[in-house]
Amino acid sequence: MISVRTAMLSEPGGREAKEVGCGWWNQEAHLCAVLADGAGGHQGGQVASRLAVRALLARFSQTPAATAAELAALVRETNRAVLDGRASSPGLAEMYTTIVCLSADLRQGTISWAHCGDSRLYWFRDGRLVERTRDHSLVQALVDAGVLEEEQLRTHPRRSTLQSALGMQEGELTLAAQPGSRPIEGANVFLLCSDGVWEHLSDATLEDLLGRAGSPDYWLAAIGSSIAQAVRPDATHDNYTALAVWLTGALDD
Repeated sequence: MISVRTAMLSEPGGREAKEVGCGWWNQEAHLCAVLADGAGGHQGGQVASRLAVRALLARFSQTPAATAAELAALVRETNRAVLDGRASSPGLAEMYTTIVCLSADLRQGTISWAHCGDSRLYWFRDGRLVERTRDHSLVQALVDAGVLEEEQLRTHPRRSTLQSALGMQEGELTLAAQPGSRPIEGANVFLLCSDGVWEHLSDATLEDLLGRAGSPDYWLAAIGSSIAQAVRPDATHDNYTALAVWLTGALDD
């Protein structure tokens, strides 16, 4: 059977409230991991991120989403839950949250993911980076258009300006899901993280730290130490959260 190991890193940084929520749901045949990074109003971001995580995991546990299309539909349902939360209180009228989620069908040996905003999923196979999500942000759009260089994603003053997030009306919402379901082959490692992680650590650094880690806990500890060193001069740096999922083993015959 495919074995599942998970670990979480979450630090408040220099902010008064930690606006990132994450969690996972696992049974013998299915796994769902999700991370959300909120924004908007007094504690609105914290409410939005936690609401999104709870809503998505609750729906997944009732009807596991095995394909990318099913997972994308689940994210849209989660957006409606965030919109309902905004309508419940005037103080939450401007709350939004990013979201990134991973689904694994452990019986069929396939993975799917979907995301909205600039929280990311990184996929490593046999220690090498295979793929990562692309942000729904102004700076990512400028990079895609050839106006900016890829390296400027981490340093541009408007890197946090999002083009899509949960809390937008359905007609305005943009989300992405990888086409089809991917097979689980070899040792697969996934990192779901907020922008407070990736803006300080390059793809190559994440891969290098993974190569020296023997477990998801050790890997996240190394990531945390590297971020702490990078942000030491800045007492107001963003909070950051990461969720690691390691899938190893083989399918039953």
